[in-house]
Amino acid sequence: MDITSTTSTNTRRSFLKKITFAGVGLTSGLSPISLASENAFRHIPPKKGLVILFQGDSITDGNRGRNDDPNHIMGHGYAFSIASRVGADFPDKNMLFFNRGISGNTVADLALRWQTDTLDLKPDVLSILIGINDSYAAIGQKPGITIDKFESTYRMLLTQTKEKFPDVIFVLCSPFVLPLKKVKEQWTRWHEDVQARQKVVEKLANEYQAVLVNFQPVFDQAVKRAPLDYWIWDGIHPTVPGHELMAREWIRQVSQKLTFLKKYEK
Repeated sequence: MDITSTTSTNTRRSFLKKITFAGVGLTSGLSPISLASENAFRHIPPKKGLVILFQGDSITDGNRGRNDDPNHIMGHGYAFSIASRVGADFPDKNMLFFNRGISGNTVADLALRWQTDTLDLKPDVLSILIGINDSYAAIGQKPGITIDKFESTYRMLLTQTKEKFPDVIFVLCSPFVLPLKKVKEQWTRWHEDVQARQKVVEKLANEYQAVLVNFQPVFDQAVKRAPLDYWIWDGIHPTVPGHELMAREWIRQVSQKLTFLKKYEK
């Protein structure tokens, strides 16, 4: 047998051996993420340029990775679209993007993790989209999710952040909803509760001189061009085109403060 053949066989055996061991790890429930250090996800790279942090619930989460793998760290929603586009077009600005959205979160859940998932990251731009799970809880008649409590908790988080970072740019995104599936079954209640929380976000945006990103009119206009479920499949969670609409509106509104983003204006 010639040397080339022997080397090729050994390489294949080595490769198959690695696959076998990888398979054992996966079937035993030891995925790469579960084996990763608990502290890996908490690693904060040295600050370079602007730190842009996206905070919120499942819409922001976008099934993001829970470790430092840069291939999955921003998820697959509007936050990813914004970071990929802006990051690629302005590499000279050395921006650092974080996604800390967690599926199912209410504003009270944000408060519980605000220090580690917001303040410790020292954001220059803090984008928050929260409220739809508060509405869900209120409609389900769970205690402690009143509109007043939503407002007071939200205000507390903004105040804490502003005290620590006086120059932070707040981007407050309003929750949104469309009458589809289970949402449609209780549409009046959903519409009224979400609308009340939208007004709170608008009030806080004025109070803290924040950029307001109101997604509801964006989707209300979009459904004139395509069916509701083309944009939001279950009344709450956007589709891929829906997330793209969000990314475009976010960039359009934030360009008021980050003027270099006006590049995207038609």
